[in-house]
Order: sequence, then structure tokens, then C-alpha cells
Amino acid sequence: MVTAITQGVKISVDTVYQEEYSNPEKEHFMFAYQISVENLSDYAIQLMRRQWFIFDSNGTQREVEGEGVVGIQPVIEPGESYSYVSGCNLTTDMGSMSGNYLMHRMVDESDFTVDIPEFQLIVPYRLN
Repeated sequence: MVTAITQGVKISVDTVYQEEYSNPEKEHFMFAYQISVENLSDYAIQLMRRQWFIFDSNGTQREVEGEGVVGIQPVIEPGESYSYVSGCNLTTDMGSMSGNYLMHRMVDESDFTVDIPEFQLIVPYRLN
């Protein structure tokens, strides 16, 4: 698990290889990741947008961005957290992801960016 704190928002990421949804012979490797967004600040925040940078070990890079996460823009009160699970496919058995969230601070209507720490996507047999 990797963790980072930016402007009072703690992001934790855990990943798992999805063998049952992968097909290595066809260069399709599926990974799931769970992200927890914890509000350590004194003010309610809303997750407005996401931006991902996805790197495959063959040198391929992708950028994905859009509104919210898994179809919603959650409001997270002080001391609370929001977790969700999503997935990413690669064409190789190793890669990584990083990115950021655009957050909205409800008290003063200001926006700020929170870093999503880089995390590795690695098929378990590569760790031996």
C-alpha cells in the first residue's frame, strides 16, 4: 500500500492483479486498485475531477481524466473517508499509475489539487 498527504487529504492505494480477467497470451493484464481518500482537514471537501498517468513497461503512456470517480463526485466531511475500487489494464505484466484529484473546499469555494502517489502494477510472478 502507498500513501501520500496533500493539503490535509490522505490518499492510500492498494492494488491486486486480476488473473481471472487477464489473458497474457493476448497481452492483456488486468489490475484492480482500491483508493481511500481521507479528509484530515477541518473543512468539507468534494472530489471534482481525476487525472491519471498510466505507464506500461513497454514504454506506452496514457493519460485519462474526467469528472469524479466511479461516476460520482463525493463530498467528504472532516475526519471521514471515501473509498472506491476501479481497474486498469496493461499490455505488459508491469507498469505504474499516478495522478491527481481536483478537490473543492466547501467553506471558501476554493479548488486545490491532491496528489495520487505513484503505485506499481505488477503480476505476482514478476516479484520472484
